Amino acid sequence: MRAAIFNEPHSISVGERPDAAIADPTDAFVRVVLACVCGSDLWYYRGDSPFDPGPIGHEFVGVVEDVGPDVQTIAPGDFVIAPFAYSDGTCSHCRHGITTACENGGFIPVGNGDGGQGEAVRVPLADGTLVKVPGSGYSDPMMASLLALSDVMGTGEHAAVCAGVKAGDSVAVVGDGAVGLCGVIAAKRHGADRIIALSRNPARQELARKFGATDIVEQRGDEATAAVMELTDGVGVDATLECVGTGQAMETALSIARPGSLVGYVGVPHGVELPVDQMFFRNTGVLGGPAPVRHYMPELLEDVLDGEIEPGRVFDFETDLDGVREAYAAMDERRAIKSLLHVSAV
Repeated sequence: MRAAIFNEPHSISVGERPDAAIADPTDAFVRVVLACVCGSDLWYYRGDSPFDPGPIGHEFVGVVEDVGPDVQTIAPGDFVIAPFAYSDGTCSHCRHGITTACENGGFIPVGNGDGGQGEAVRVPLADGTLVKVPGSGYSDPMMASLLALSDVMGTGEHAAVCAGVKAGDSVAVVGDGAVGLCGVIAAKRHGADRIIALSRNPARQELARKFGATDIVEQRGDEATAAVMELTDGVGVDATLECVGTGQAMETALSIARPGSLVGYVGVPHGVELPVDQMFFRNTGVLGGPAPVRHYMPELLEDVLDGEIEPGRVFDFETDLDGVREAYAAMDERRAIKSLLHVSAV
């Protein structure tokens, strides 16, 4: 089968891989319909995080072609969303809602196995991992929103949950990538009255406003802190979503969090050092990590199908598998918020 291959930093190609196949009785074999490039993939693409040469990608939706003999709830022909982590749904951590810490789970690609940016994927623990989408014949915009549920929408939701966003809150979202923009959606879902999006990109500012942002702060660093503090009469925001993962982003997030509040962080940390003394005397905290997307997916899927949210609007670059190199380059150069890959027909 054909799949995107990570060769080395700034080198992504399309090559032949062994066909995906059932290996364990709890597996499903999924033919990929849509896939996409994640912001976390860019850490590998830029050489900022190590990644072994081989298949890449972890966000996809597709059609189940085959299942192992122990799979009970997923069947061939089902159109499914695959979260970026596989989980059994039954262990103590899954029951606690943190499916990314499943005692028997892991992350896609599995070892050096199938990546999401390819024609097919073997998905372990199919019953606990895959979510069947009811109905058929969805529009292209709806399909894009279903794809967004595989990672970025659930990750934005996790940031809002970890920050404790509630009705009437003022919220700041640090980061204007796909996760940050989905964080705006999540903050609005949770009833925030004021949502301040930190962004310097006009197109992303416009989308943030469409998603529910009430204010835009274009500055960075100390100037961003001053701007947010001015908007909040010197108090700071009730909840902060850190959706980047850099030291500056975390520093800004903590500086605008009011005393007694939380920063929900979902950006993969790179060069982040927490100012524990400052946090101690301000009674501020941080909570976050890899989003348990599978835990949030049922309620988010309902909202997408009902037309309450449209996270698929973060996709502003589309190509096919042969265009995967340009899909990465467009995001790396900030010419695109998020790149979508058309792999096969439903």
